[in-house]
Amino acid sequence: MNHADMNHTTAQDRWRSVAAATGPADRAAAEAGVRLAYRTAGLAEPARVVWADSPLAAVTLVRGLKDQGRSVREEVRTRPWAEERRRLHDALGPAGWAAHWQATGAHLWDLTRDLAERIRAGVAEAAESAASAAGGAETAASGREAAAVRLVLLDAVLGQHDAAWLAAFDGHGERLAGLAAVAGHAGWWWPYENVAVVCERPVELHRDEAGRLDRGDGPALAFADGFALHAWRGMPVPAAFLAGLADLTPERIRKEENAELRRVMLEYYGYDRYLAASGARHEHRDETGVLWRIELADDEDVAMVEVVNSTPEPDGSHRTYWLRVPPRTRTAREGVAWTFGLHPDVYEPLVQT
Repeated sequence: MNHADMNHTTAQDRWRSVAAATGPADRAAAEAGVRLAYRTAGLAEPARVVWADSPLAAVTLVRGLKDQGRSVREEVRTRPWAEERRRLHDALGPAGWAAHWQATGAHLWDLTRDLAERIRAGVAEAAESAASAAGGAETAASGREAAAVRLVLLDAVLGQHDAAWLAAFDGHGERLAGLAAVAGHAGWWWPYENVAVVCERPVELHRDEAGRLDRGDGPALAFADGFALHAWRGMPVPAAFLAGLADLTPERIRKEENAELRRVMLEYYGYDRYLAASGARHEHRDETGVLWRIELADDEDVAMVEVVNSTPEPDGSHRTYWLRVPPRTRTAREGVAWTFGLHPDVYEPLVQT
């Protein structure tokens, strides 16, 4: 690894930690970053900086402000960002810039984009639910509330969740130093002429090995004021749904009408356990695995292929996997081929994994 590669790796690790950071913000350092970002943009520093415990609380606070002035996100974030990107792109050339992005920010992009999108959706949903509860069945009113909230969200600078871009400019963009300082010490923030609203970071963040939000016994992302997102292997789920997973039964799984929630139930309960408890029928066996089927009275069959990983675990054992396949599947080979998007006649695995 050469010196440049080592620098890229160090920046990646640092900004990955920033993106996933939880716990209290360093308010003094974050506020210094806010003021630096204003000065760098050629603006007067905000008269005051106020704090919120979550993005939801921040949106509520922003909507209640009377003297904040116009949003200066364009000057503080968008314009310097674009100019630094153009400068670095011109210096490196198209191929050099693409390689630089792949070595730095690209590694964090999916993580930060997913978190940001989920938070935006969660804030809008919470606001819409609150409006619906307050106004009864007035769908139009709750829709207007959600639209107003989304407009406020457009004014946000993403702080720690801008880590992918900040990793790409690490050590290059002095005009982004204020933004980087806020990101390193706090969450999202809203820059206006007279006031900046800054969020605390989450108090909890739980992800699976693929980096997706994931937790079966509580919120996957939670803030100090109770605003939280619940997810199972990346899929949004209601909090009440997760609370019921501990008491799952095969009958309860069969009765779930939502196919995605039923899949979550099966994953949590365990496909092998479900097959055993449901009287699954052994339908076919070949060199690729074993096809099992559960016939449901009011739903499509549940078809699963049991496969064994040929690569041993560290303890020498071989892990068994259960692959959900279409109900029309008639052979284990057909089912395994389907998971690869292949016809069974052309599926020729060199190594079973």
